[in-house]
Amino acid sequence: MKITEKEVRYVAGLSNLALTDAEVAKFQTDLDGILQHMDRLNEIDTTGVDPMAQVLFEGEETATLRADVPMPPLGNQAALANAPQAGAGYFKVPKVIER
Repeated sequence: MKITEKEVRYVAGLSNLALTDAEVAKFQTDLDGILQHMDRLNEIDTTGVDPMAQVLFEGEETATLRADVPMPPLGNQAALANAPQAGAGYFKVPKVIER
């Protein structure tokens, strides 16, 4: 395996996740499978294949994106109108990071 238990626990810590030993083993297997798949993709010969800037680059008639139309901003008062708690023009939220 390319991914170690220590690396899985490190990533879980960055994400504020408390994983059980079984979950660590499962994610270790899953992440290792992803890396193996990426290694297989890296073996593909892409000589002569131009890189794509975006998927819908030349798909004007089939593009599913809406037109970009400028609109006036929402404004603080309207944005905070349904806020459970607001103060000084901002949303008030409980502290979630204890580090």
